[in-house]
Formats: sequence, structure tokens, C-alpha cells
Amino acid sequence: MTTSVYSALKPFHFTGHLAAMRVGEIPPPVHVRIKPTNVCNHGCYFCAYRSDSLSLGEEMNSRDRIPRGKMLEIIEDLKVMGVRAVTFSGGGEPLIYPYFAETVEKLGAAGIKIGCLSNGSQLRGKVADAMARHATWLRISIDGWDGISYAQSRSVPVAEFDKVIDNIAAFSRRESECTVGASLIVDRANAGHLTELAGNLKLAGVAHVKVSACIVSNDGAENNRYHASIEATVKRQIGLMRCLEDDGFAVIDHYHRLPEMFTKDYDRCSIANMLTVIGADACVYSCQDKAYTDSGRLGSLEGRRFLEFWFSKENKARLSGLNPRAGCRHHCVADAKNRALNDYLATDDAHIGFV
Repeated sequence: MTTSVYSALKPFHFTGHLAAMRVGEIPPPVHVRIKPTNVCNHGCYFCAYRSDSLSLGEEMNSRDRIPRGKMLEIIEDLKVMGVRAVTFSGGGEPLIYPYFAETVEKLGAAGIKIGCLSNGSQLRGKVADAMARHATWLRISIDGWDGISYAQSRSVPVAEFDKVIDNIAAFSRRESECTVGASLIVDRANAGHLTELAGNLKLAGVAHVKVSACIVSNDGAENNRYHASIEATVKRQIGLMRCLEDDGFAVIDHYHRLPEMFTKDYDRCSIANMLTVIGADACVYSCQDKAYTDSGRLGSLEGRRFLEFWFSKENKARLSGLNPRAGCRHHCVADAKNRALNDYLATDDAHIGFV
């Protein structure tokens, strides 16, 4: 049986957490996404946290970063709480965080699995050493297919593309259990060049590429209008990319129409009990899509520990008050997980046996 990296059914492996949720208790999070810094060395035009057309990152301070002492405190709490995994992402570029290698080493020593979303520009030296030793996966966000296109989309020098590809290739040659993937964000500029980019990434040693649509608006219909003119081209490119697949390389197609991920017909955000976000401002958020927004802020860790906050009455009230139907009229990466979890939690006990 082929295993799945991106399954929406991962939460159902944690029966103890599900049992707690069924009786209204807050379990410790299974997975914590940490945004260690908001500083970034790339200026991606499509960055959700810096786009005026999206309601993400409205209150983000681009200079924020988690102080070293607070990060070490968070690591201690995650270990005590039994958190299984941590993903580092932006905000900014995680590998720029000055204490990144130390953080990864301490999480790895605690037995916590590690993943990271990165632009790959800083994947070298102590940072790469720590990731090679301890990380489960690393996914590089990439969009341009050559130096010029990459420079145009990210406001970086033309040489940056080759540097990133070289970093990926060098990391992939290491003796490491870390799976290297790539995230291809599709827009009108690169729609006809996806196979070319995927071929270069395969040569560099990535295990898979995930193809996703660029989000240009909080409105699903507007996003579909944007992608309508390139959808046929993208589908042809994905078909050509399939020809590159073999035992060591896979294409993961997440390019699809979007309204169902914007309009919610449920009023409970169950996944927020299992996956939470700690921002570079040392605040806890309900999800990555609402990080650095007032509506997504669960609370601040200023003057208190993450463990203390997570099990507080304040956090329980905030989590139970999350209503996606009313407050999440935007793209949601956890939509499929929420629908599955809500269906599970609403099952009538008297009828569970009738499978």
C-alpha cells in the first residue's frame, strides 16, 4: 500500500486526543507551527502575509522574532506536553532565525519531529547540519523556473535561483532521513513552465513537488476567475510532469477550484485543538491562515508559559468560540481536516457500531 504524506485523516491516529475532544476537554496539541521570525530576505509578490489583497498578517510586525529565552521555554513545554511535531514557517524565512540550529537540536533531542517550510536560500552550514540530523521533512517554496523569472517574482538577484537549486542539491546528497520536497505556487507567469521547473527540482534531488494555486484574493470566485485563463495550461503541465514520476519522485496535485475552501458550512474549528500556531510576536494563533490577526489571536505568551496558557480557561473559551461559518470566510488549508473531524465528533454514540 502506498503511504500518504498529505492525508487529511492524520488526526484520527490520535485516539486519546479525539476522546478528550468528544467530552469537551482540551488535549495538548499534537502539532505546533512555530513562526520564529518575521524577517525575510525574499520579497515574494504573492506572500499571503504581505499582500494588501489578503486579510492575513494585518497586524504583523516584520521585525518580530521570538527571543531565545522564550524559545527555550517553549521547547521545554512542548516536551512536557507530549507534542509530537513542530513545523517552522513564515512570517519570514525560518532559516534566518539566529537560534534556528540550536532550536532544532533541542527539539530533536526531545524526540519531537521537525518539519520546515523555507525558501532554501540559507540551507547551508550549521542550519543544514541540524536539519539533516533531526528533521523529518523540508519543503522549499519555489515559483520561478530560471534566474530571471525567479528574480522577478521574489525581488532578488538573478543568481539567487541557481544558489537555491545548488543548496537543495547539496542537502539532498547528504546521508539523512529528511525528505526534501518542493512547493510550486502556480500563477499566470509560471503556468507554462511547471514541467521545466519540476525537471530541475528532480535533478536537484527533491522527492516530490506539490502544485498549488496562488491565492490572489479572500474571495473564492475571484481566485477562480484569476486561474480560469491558465487552468487548462496547468492541467497539461501536470500531465507532462507525471512523466517524470518514478520510485524516487512524485507529483502531488493540489491545484483545484477554490470556493469550497472559502465558504464554510460548519461552526466548529476542531483542528485548532490539535494544531496551533506560535507567532514571532510570541502570541498563539488558531491557525496559519489567521496568524497576526486579531480574530485569530488566542492569547499572548508575554509573562507566561505556553503550557500554562494552553490549558487556561481563557484558551478553552477562545477555542470553543471559533466559528468558521462566521469568522473564516477565507482560504483554509485545514478545511478537509475540519470537515472530517467535525463529522467524527458529531457521531451519535448509540449508532457507532453500525459501520
